Amino acid sequence: MEGREQIIKKGTAYMNDWMYTLREFEDALDDCKRGCINCNDDPVHAWDEGVCFYSGSLEGQDGAPSGYLLHQLADKRSLDFKTGGPDGTDVDGQSKLNYDLMDEFALGNYQLQSGNCPSARKTKERIAQLMYIPMIQGSIRYAYKVDKLQGGEKEKAEGAAFAAAVLPRVHAANSDAASKIYNNLRVGASSTNHQEVKAAFESVCPQLGLTCADIGGLWNEATNSYYPGMGPCTDASTTKVVTETNSTLAIALGTTFGVLFAVALIAILYMRSREKQGAPVFKTEEVESSVKA
Repeated sequence: MEGREQIIKKGTAYMNDWMYTLREFEDALDDCKRGCINCNDDPVHAWDEGVCFYSGSLEGQDGAPSGYLLHQLADKRSLDFKTGGPDGTDVDGQSKLNYDLMDEFALGNYQLQSGNCPSARKTKERIAQLMYIPMIQGSIRYAYKVDKLQGGEKEKAEGAAFAAAVLPRVHAANSDAASKIYNNLRVGASSTNHQEVKAAFESVCPQLGLTCADIGGLWNEATNSYYPGMGPCTDASTTKVVTETNSTLAIALGTTFGVLFAVALIAILYMRSREKQGAPVFKTEEVESSVKA
């Protein structure tokens, strides 16, 4: 019964509400009239409703930690993955995700009011990408709990609910990654390998428009460190940039030293040639005196 309760609670708050939030944004975009500043009140109203469904009625004006919907989930997961604060490096306060989403919500509102419908649609797409972050974090967290912390029916059900919320998007990016997550977190899974789940999500982050820093790593508050093997991943693009920078630096240094060596060699050959001709480049005082005499 405990597992059923969690599936119903998590499914209602994090699957149904997630989709309806985006539906309100889509409704706003459907009614948006391009280039019309004074006729987009209805789209703006629908957009605001989407923000309301995301936040819930208990957060208050300051986003106090007392809600049950997506805003509160983002803050809770940020404590687990050390992605709190404006920079996404804290283990307390509001999540970086909520800071970012509130900026996107305000931007979309402005774009609708000004009749910039194409830009508003791009903003909605970015919002959808960001809203997947807590679902990924929740899936990874409960995979670890089930695998390493003897998680029972409750933890298995929560992991299954979080995975179900994001699996369709993962499948669209990479069906093999989706299969690995599903087989480890599905209801009735015979075993769970948390590292396989973590690696599968990390492999599709670029296709989901997310980075390793967006997801963070599973944080152990008791030890003030990440759980073993659960630190943030490294983005492939970052590694590539570092590698390319190092390669460029090596080429530049090699070229510079090569040119200097060539110049030095030419100078030496020139000086030896002058010496053979009896007119060395550098003369001693005795030689200079004899020449003058």
